[in-house]
Amino acid sequence: MATKKSDLYVITKVKELTKYVITVTEKSPKKFRFTLVTRLQNYCLDSLEQIVMANLLPVSDPRRLECQKEAGRGLETLGYFAMLCMECECILPKQYEFISKLQAESLMFLGKWISSDKKRNRASSGDMPQKDALVGSPLPEN
Repeated sequence: MATKKSDLYVITKVKELTKYVITVTEKSPKKFRFTLVTRLQNYCLDSLEQIVMANLLPVSDPRRLECQKEAGRGLETLGYFAMLCMECECILPKQYEFISKLQAESLMFLGKWISSDKKRNRASSGDMPQKDALVGSPLPEN
């Protein structure tokens, strides 16, 4: 499926990571296919699922943040399993490096998305100070 114009960049990155992991692990030794390979693929798929689920929820829904955090935990865990796969010679070091790069980018964009949602929530709830309210206010004492 082609990337839709409306897809968040984090979704695009995690899809890229997932496709790469699935492609790379197809060639892994058979003894790892139902253990490490399955776990590695599932962490990718689970993270993608959580990100898509979060994107379907309104910004104000607390479940959205929980889905985002769960996706982050899955991506973090994926990094450890990818390292283990490399150490067990299930994937090549260059493949591990590329997985790590995509994982780091995915985590970065997920973090930016979470920050953006927090700002949007503050703005919509009226917690953001008005620019005029700051003018003339005393400076905090040290």
